[in-house]
Amino acid sequence: MNSILLRKLQVSLVSAVALTSALRAAPFMAIGDGAELFVTGTVGVRADDNIFLSTNAGAVAGAKSQVVSDTIFELTPGLDLTFGKNAQLKGSVFGSVALSNYADNSSLDTQLLSLGAMSTFDDGKLKLKTSVGYNELNQNSVDIRGLTRRDQTFVKGSGEVSATEKTSVSAGLSFDKANYKRVGYSDTDILEVPLNVFYKMTEKVDLSLGYRYRDTKVQIGSDSQDNYFNVGARGDFTPKLKGSFNVGYNQRSLTRGKDEDLFGLEADLSYELTPKSQLTIGASNDFNTVASGAQQKVFRLNGNVTTKISEVWSLNGGLSYSANDYYTRTD
Repeated sequence: MNSILLRKLQVSLVSAVALTSALRAAPFMAIGDGAELFVTGTVGVRADDNIFLSTNAGAVAGAKSQVVSDTIFELTPGLDLTFGKNAQLKGSVFGSVALSNYADNSSLDTQLLSLGAMSTFDDGKLKLKTSVGYNELNQNSVDIRGLTRRDQTFVKGSGEVSATEKTSVSAGLSFDKANYKRVGYSDTDILEVPLNVFYKMTEKVDLSLGYRYRDTKVQIGSDSQDNYFNVGARGDFTPKLKGSFNVGYNQRSLTRGKDEDLFGLEADLSYELTPKSQLTIGASNDFNTVASGAQQKVFRLNGNVTTKISEVWSLNGGLSYSANDYYTRTD
């Protein structure tokens, strides 16, 4: 990073404190054959040293710092209706309300609704997945400051069918819409269409040849179209290493501005460290359009270790790294 970024850099620490637990006990009600209704919920307390992700530059210049810390108490009750137990077609319909209460800044308290549904179908030759959702959000990110309210709606579907004894073909369609409630941020519509051909190299490993088209429309900035050509593999690579990855050529065309390209990467792998411990690794290198309409090249890398310490308790911890290239600077 350049010296300007170093002066502006503000580290934000968010700690999930020990008083956090999740609830999903026995079904609350059985509805017919194979359908069950569950009462779900999480409760916790979170300490955040910089709730607005503000910089501390004002304090350096002698002005009052804008950094604000707080403790947030969170309760998320919900319902989950599952169906299709032990059937080829199965799924769930769920909803919850996230209640957040700030100890020192009660004007920031929120009640946010989430609704969704998902289903899967598998008869051995044909696999189908669908999901739809609506989420009310009020979060910061590296590109969104000030607990910005927005609504996210998505529809996703994918299918895979066996073409021959050793090959299969998959296709998908997803649409994601973000509606911002604050001036200065751009509503976005993102359409993605992935296509893949898989070849069974061994009993447990498939090679893949893929293509993904993505169309991004924004109110601020430039619309874009992406074409990602890739090769990869999936399956159990060793007795302890499994997952999927692909690499390839990614090209972005802009309605205003010059075309860009980069080395594309997607990886989701897990490795068994011990019979009770597992390491998961994720990586990606892709284009992005941020809420302000700016273009990005984003590289992400993360790792997480989970250790089971009893039949009902586990510990986990991880690290993540992200490099956001805005063409004029990198954060």
